[in-house]
Amino acid sequence: MRVSQIIATVCFVGHLRPAPGTWGSLAALPMAWIIHLAGGPILLCAAIIIAFIKGLWAASKETKGKEDHDPSEIVIDEVVGQWIALLPVSISATHAGADLTALWPGWIAAFFLFRLFDITKPGPVGWADRRGDAMGVMLDDVIAGVFAAIGVMALAWVSHGVLAL
Repeated sequence: MRVSQIIATVCFVGHLRPAPGTWGSLAALPMAWIIHLAGGPILLCAAIIIAFIKGLWAASKETKGKEDHDPSEIVIDEVVGQWIALLPVSISATHAGADLTALWPGWIAAFFLFRLFDITKPGPVGWADRRGDAMGVMLDDVIAGVFAAIGVMALAWVSHGVLAL
């Protein structure tokens, strides 16, 4: 058992079947909640950066000398992307002085939008995935997370601004 394997698979969550990427995204949700409780969106941003750096290192170690540049058991990238997708929810909860769980529609939107962009790999997400290296492993999910975060903000604007719900 290697440290890089534990990080890359997020304590072996990446070995769950079927759909290890979805399991990785699901595992990211309670982790994001705990991080938010401990330090709000500032700590979540720090956790994203730290997880990205550790994930880049772990993905590099776990794919070195292998044909498969992005094995399905590596899910640290999904955790990073999912946390990025949840960042607008964390910021909004802090701004409103609300409990993070009160913004549950944002959680659902962040989860499904991130999975949609991660699976379909539109535009720059697919470009990053095709890099064929550890940076590509991490970067495609970062971009998918950014797309999902933009989608979460757009849906919140529609819900609270246009529809005034």
